[in-house]
Amino acid sequence: MSQASNSEVSGAATSLDGFLGGRFHALQPRTGHRAGSDTVFLAAAAIQDAAGGNGGEGLRILDAGAGAGVAGLCLLSRFPSLQVTAVETDPALCALARQNGERNGFSERYGVIEADVTAPGKRLAETGLARESFSHVIANPPYYRAGSVRSAPEAEKAHVMAEGGLAAWVRFLTAMAAARAALTIIHRPEVLPELLQLLQPRFGALRVFPLFAKPGAPASRILVRGIKGRRGGLELLPGLVLHDGKGGYTPPAEAVLRAGAPLFIS
Repeated sequence: MSQASNSEVSGAATSLDGFLGGRFHALQPRTGHRAGSDTVFLAAAAIQDAAGGNGGEGLRILDAGAGAGVAGLCLLSRFPSLQVTAVETDPALCALARQNGERNGFSERYGVIEADVTAPGKRLAETGLARESFSHVIANPPYYRAGSVRSAPEAEKAHVMAEGGLAAWVRFLTAMAAARAALTIIHRPEVLPELLQLLQPRFGALRVFPLFAKPGAPASRILVRGIKGRRGGLELLPGLVLHDGKGGYTPPAEAVLRAGAPLFIS
């Protein structure tokens, strides 16, 4: 990610940041909910479903907790035919996501819906979200439980999950995913037991792909992928080391972050 300039949107300070080696740029708040490497790796793990040579034709991706829309834009910038629907509860971030879709020329294939994924199904349906209508659902839920961290109000709003919130997120993703649709989530390793317990009744062929900050370090993030309604056991994959110990990214991580290379988790 590279920072190109600063701007003012909706009365809040923003920065214009480049992603995938400058393939596209996105406005983001300077504080609070900002996309970084986690978002790019989440998108990279979803690429495999669109990499069959048809440009993503017929694929509909749901990006839950989309923030300013960067994960969806990563996919749209690579595949000319897929469609992305971003769901975000913060109206200011929704406005930024819409602007980012427009400024990058994706308006016809990119929709933004302001909604709380933990809301009752009837309320979600009123926003236009249709059950079982997406071929792949991706999510970057809040990482921390309420009361577990002390942070500025902006950061707390973006990164703190209410009690029972992860279960509500999984219910939402399950409802939105079509039969045999893929799901990809990025989260902290500490939540893996809870996450697997929530996913296993609904998704099979589960794969866990750890991300390691540096060689020999514990995993700092996990990517979890599954297929709705499919049978199949759990596999723990080797994962990816992000940093080389010299202050830079490893070549595989650099390929994802700068060139938009896919992460094949299957």
